Amino acid sequence: MKEQLSQLIELQKVESEINRINIKCRDLPREIARLEESYRIFLSDLEEHRRKFEEVKKEHREKEEKLKAGQDMLKRTKGRLGEVKTNKEYQSVLKEIATAESKNSELEEQIILLLEAVDTAKETVKTQEKGMASGVKDYEDTKKKLEVELQSLDGKLSTCRQKSELVKKKISADSLNKYFAIKKLHNALPVAAVWKEVCEGCHMNIPPQLYIELQKAVDLHTCPNCNRIIYWCDQSETKG
Repeated sequence: MKEQLSQLIELQKVESEINRINIKCRDLPREIARLEESYRIFLSDLEEHRRKFEEVKKEHREKEEKLKAGQDMLKRTKGRLGEVKTNKEYQSVLKEIATAESKNSELEEQIILLLEAVDTAKETVKTQEKGMASGVKDYEDTKKKLEVELQSLDGKLSTCRQKSELVKKKISADSLNKYFAIKKLHNALPVAAVWKEVCEGCHMNIPPQLYIELQKAVDLHTCPNCNRIIYWCDQSETKG
């Protein structure tokens, strides 16, 4: 019976490993997809900041050209003051000058604000580009590591399944049926250790006499509370 119990415990370990690998097989592609999406967003953000930088530079340049044209027009308008012959014409030119000066003043204020925006956009792009080299390397290294791990899982899964089949052959049909019936009932581990009269499957106390029988390891016993196959495990060294 000790041999049967040890094989059941071994089967549970192998099946737990198979379950862990299956979870990895499910989660790793999702992790890779999230990594790729984060990297795509990073590149997209960088490209967007570059675009905004070019746009604000272009707008700044256009405003400066417009200001230069306005200043030239103002200079020509002021030059006309000496040519006017009537007071009405003089007042009209003064009005043109005032309007041109007002527009130029607005343009100067806009240019100052745009210059600040250019500097801010330039610094943002510079910072992102500075971190791009290391960011690309981190992305490529992490993706490669995840892909290598994912590729290795097929071999590990095959090995575990083969081991599971070998262990099953060493277990009696009755014990094996009992094992899978309990597993199906709990949708969890069917074998649990017991220490100090407490089942680690359900964390409930078992009768003292049953605890004594477990230590003898003569028969296969189940927990009266959760029906798991139970065995005595001396944890005095690990738990004090």
